Amino acid sequence: MKNRFFKAFFLGLAVSSYSINAQTKPLDNRKMEWFKNAKLGIFIHWGIYSVDGISESWSFFNNYINHENYMKQLDGFSASQYKPDEWAKLIKESGAQYAVITTKHHDGISLWNSKAEKAITIPAHSLAKKDVLTPFINSLKKSGLKTGLYFSLPDWSHPYYDINTRTKKRYEIKNDPKRWQQFVHYYQAQLSELSSQYNPDLLWFDGDWEHSSAEWNAPQTLSILKKKNPDIIINSRLNDHGDYDTPEQGIPVVRPQNEYWELCYTMNNSWGYQPYDDHYKTPNMMVRTLTDVISMGGNLLLNIGPKADGTIPEKQIQVLKNLGRWTSKNKEAIYGTSHGIPFENYKGKSSVSETKQSIFLYLEEQKDFVKIYGLASKPDAVKIVGEENSQLNFSFNQNNTMTIDLSDVKFDQDVTTVKMTFKEPPVLLKNSDKDSSALTEILENKSPKMAAYDIAENMHNGNALFYHSGLTDDGQEIKIQHTSKTNPETLQWISKHAEALYDTGKGLPEGHYAGMSALSKDRQTVYLFVEGIPTGPVALKGIKNGIARIRIVGEGSIISHKVYNKLYWSDTPGIVYIDVPKEKLDKNMTVVAILLDKPLELYREKVSAIENNL
Repeated sequence: MKNRFFKAFFLGLAVSSYSINAQTKPLDNRKMEWFKNAKLGIFIHWGIYSVDGISESWSFFNNYINHENYMKQLDGFSASQYKPDEWAKLIKESGAQYAVITTKHHDGISLWNSKAEKAITIPAHSLAKKDVLTPFINSLKKSGLKTGLYFSLPDWSHPYYDINTRTKKRYEIKNDPKRWQQFVHYYQAQLSELSSQYNPDLLWFDGDWEHSSAEWNAPQTLSILKKKNPDIIINSRLNDHGDYDTPEQGIPVVRPQNEYWELCYTMNNSWGYQPYDDHYKTPNMMVRTLTDVISMGGNLLLNIGPKADGTIPEKQIQVLKNLGRWTSKNKEAIYGTSHGIPFENYKGKSSVSETKQSIFLYLEEQKDFVKIYGLASKPDAVKIVGEENSQLNFSFNQNNTMTIDLSDVKFDQDVTTVKMTFKEPPVLLKNSDKDSSALTEILENKSPKMAAYDIAENMHNGNALFYHSGLTDDGQEIKIQHTSKTNPETLQWISKHAEALYDTGKGLPEGHYAGMSALSKDRQTVYLFVEGIPTGPVALKGIKNGIARIRIVGEGSIISHKVYNKLYWSDTPGIVYIDVPKEKLDKNMTVVAILLDKPLELYREKVSAIENNL
């Protein structure tokens, strides 16, 4: 017992450290508090590319369309149905705490009436003939939302910029340094305009990879911005002069090391409006993405792409409204939380309250119970967030394993949040003894669901529960010893799922699947243990392999899957979403087999900004 407490993870320790640091916290840390607590922001890509519904800027850079024809879209950008107050209202109701809008993308077209030399602007050069940025920023500020401005450092249309397209350069900087300095003056003049006119809370740079910090004159740029607002927050795309990391499209598998980070993410495959891109994540997937990001201590910056007339596509509105439904119900489990408890203590997504006296568990399925391992503190109360009168029963065993009874819970359609409240910040035992019960004890459990869970937990941890037990690889003619107390339903479950239990190894490490799993001996089949009734498709992250087929173990049905946010030029894998038909779910626990094209390869690297868009 002494040793187990020595390896404890004290949530309370985080509180003590935080209190001490708060007294001497430097300005740059204090300014980040609103950002860290925000958890959800909305990204807005709006520009002339929405006229023809083509890729923003990249379409001419990659020579998919020539520059002249790309710029003709200025004549179709009307903003005729643009209602900035309604935009701000929708964003506010989604639960977002800030918004970031593209003031100027790589194509160099400014949404505001820029007076910088040779600037191309929506007010001066488009059909709209009006400043479309100012009214939206005014609406944001009236609504109480924080203001973020996206600004592209490159300007592929400007005559002073050196790069024109992927295959064309205007000049070499070393041969014409004066012209380059004219460009630096131009872009810094635009930033001065944005700072003076809008006093943004956050500046979201993009495109820094095209030049070095010295070439951009980044330190001077930072000085210009801080002169207007010393507390301005800068993202990581000013050649590492920024305050926070911005992984793009791929949800990190491993929690980023930077305390401050933000996942910028599209609803379909596109940033700007593209009418033929119908590869949308569902509203359910987006709520679950938010909880995934929250559980790793980050923010989700979710993108919308309005049409050229200023209307927002209906599918994007549906996602925002459903986010609003969920965030309004779960406020206390979202804003101000920090990353969750270790995966070894809870096989799912979680977060911890600002006071460190509450743990929030995010459930993506309807099920009868949930277990937390190595919990050395007993909670005062356990309830469902958003259901004030819901007091849940719970119990502890001798191994400090807490079981919460969910049999009478009214589950949310997307994610149900369980709140555990403690008098003092709780203690979690690191590498504590799990419920590695003997097989005989598991077989005698009166609940076959509980038995199946305990078996899955043992398999996930690599415990050879069935070694020399009499189990066969096909589940037939098994000779597992049993007693009069053995539950026959549990034996049937074991027989049905034998291939996932016989000679399989330890499951996936933290971050890839919000549940338990096992691997075949040749590491070419991943077995996912699926609890209860999932609210949507089962999600799997960070798998480099190609998938040959996916099936339900024990009954052979081949089931479908879709991959989202996989960019063909990027090494970062997309997310695999597996549709498990409800009629195929096992009442005790379903097991899904994923056959890979070769032995398992996992992606656990840092997810970075995308510096290409072929």
